[in-house]
Amino acid sequence: MSRQEQKLKTRQNIIHAAFSLLDENRSLSAISLREVAREAGIAPTSFYRHFKDMDELGLTLVDEAGLALRQLMRQARRRIASGGGVIHTSVETFMEFIAANTNVFRLLLREHTGTSSAYRLAVFREIQHFIDELTDYIIEKQGVEYASAHIQADAMVRLVFSAGAEALEADDKLRGEIGEKVKTQLRFVQLGATIKR
Repeated sequence: MSRQEQKLKTRQNIIHAAFSLLDENRSLSAISLREVAREAGIAPTSFYRHFKDMDELGLTLVDEAGLALRQLMRQARRRIASGGGVIHTSVETFMEFIAANTNVFRLLLREHTGTSSAYRLAVFREIQHFIDELTDYIIEKQGVEYASAHIQADAMVRLVFSAGAEALEADDKLRGEIGEKVKTQLRFVQLGATIKR
């Protein structure tokens, strides 16, 4: 393994370590550099070869979470293209993501309303990316004007994120019930979008 590859691997280890330390009781601001270094298997001084400080690591975690969400949306589109219903497939894919990546989604939820303005802004940008991609998809599939598609996408993303927050600590049965409820809510939004104002 080259020096550059080793550096990238260590950087990823630090990111994974930080995500693993987040749980229902601990936010980004509650974990220390020493804890992250210990979890990543490096000396605390080595941390600074990869990140300027914990704030830079936090912004990187938000970016990683946003990237994971965009990949999720693309995965849902592939499933839809192979014959799945749009709302059903999107919600099922999202609930699978939350079950498998609890701390990634928890980070976005927490920092969306957290005390750090830099984190709040970064999460807001990631959510906007999500809304923008959904807006483009609605325009493409429904042939509606941008303003209408954007309002619909915004409402849908807010509903899905809210359902995700409920589903975080839920067992499989409750997560399924939450998923069915949000599918119905999304269909109401979709139907409402077809009514002329």
